[in-house]
Amino acid sequence: MARDYYEILGVRRDASQDEIKKAYRRLARELHPDVNPDPATQDRFKEVTQAYEVLSDDSKRRMFDMGADPFAPSGGGGGGGGAGAGGFGASGFPFDDIMNAFFGGGQAGAGRGPRDRVRRGRSIKVRIEMDLSETAFGVTKDVTFPTAVLCDTCQGEGAAKGSQRHTCDMCQGRGEVSQVARSFLGQVMTTRPCPQCSGQGTIITDPCADCAGEGRVREKVTRKVQIPAGVEDGTQIQLAGEGEVGPNGGPRGDIFLEIVQRPHPTFERRGDDLHCTITVPMTAAALGASFTFETLDGTEEIDLRPGTSSGHVITLSGHGTRHLDSSGRGDLMIQVDVETPAKLDEEQEALLRKFAELRGEDQPPGKFSPGHGGLFSRLRDAFSAR
Repeated sequence: MARDYYEILGVRRDASQDEIKKAYRRLARELHPDVNPDPATQDRFKEVTQAYEVLSDDSKRRMFDMGADPFAPSGGGGGGGGAGAGGFGASGFPFDDIMNAFFGGGQAGAGRGPRDRVRRGRSIKVRIEMDLSETAFGVTKDVTFPTAVLCDTCQGEGAAKGSQRHTCDMCQGRGEVSQVARSFLGQVMTTRPCPQCSGQGTIITDPCADCAGEGRVREKVTRKVQIPAGVEDGTQIQLAGEGEVGPNGGPRGDIFLEIVQRPHPTFERRGDDLHCTITVPMTAAALGASFTFETLDGTEEIDLRPGTSSGHVITLSGHGTRHLDSSGRGDLMIQVDVETPAKLDEEQEALLRKFAELRGEDQPPGKFSPGHGGLFSRLRDAFSAR
């Protein structure tokens, strides 16, 4: 024999069915594997569940009180019974056990028993829009979402104040009803969930007005959530046990936060690195320049060395986003785009030609010779050769 089932549930030996169910529900909330995955706790949960299975079934409870094994098989022992309801004559092997093995049927009182009213709540998916600076450095945000919470009026019981659940008069608390039919093999007994109590074994005659007997109500809640630094678009964060309350006060589901990063006007994020492009005048690229640049960390002074060509990349180490799973940060990559003037006035054109002449990149008109001219003539010859 196992331990004292009354002791396991923490109830008196004359406890009512309602007291037994309340004790089981209280322990199940604490020990359910979804709430507490510790292996030792899971063994305790199995023990509590077995105790409830026995004490919530009148016939098994009577057997336990008499010192018999409530899980011992019935119908296979003494005296040879005739071929009656659920037997194969002298073999003593119950026919309904065969039906149960193949088709899920069973004899009332020795089958599945009442269904547990307490079920785990659903998980919730919540999308959170965030700016680049928030995903880069982390932030605490107030997140509002609709969910199911415990009914304050009935505290998850489902019954109106001053009333309670009653044993279903159709199934007598078993949660299932049986039907006997005759066939060429003899009598066949099948069971199905009780239609009056939906297989729970009890019914509410006076349901709570606030939750309509469900033990929970829907409302919008706001929670403060700590978003870690380094998350990016599409990252999911699981908040275990923060989702919807289950029916009849069951344990909560989970919350899954999905990060949606808003586009940034300047930076493009690639992993933990940030990329952007700046456009500088041709003269600044040739002569060099210094300019201020706004990063996620504030204003930085950028030095553009003389002779910078288009496509050159300036790297600011450690100016990207923080790494999600380790210390440190990515880099900021600034690509330089040199702008060539499209239109010149007469004075600007004359100065540019003079500049080209001083560098030997141009010659007076009419003196170009293929392969011997300056830069402009070489370009012209290249196109003429096509």
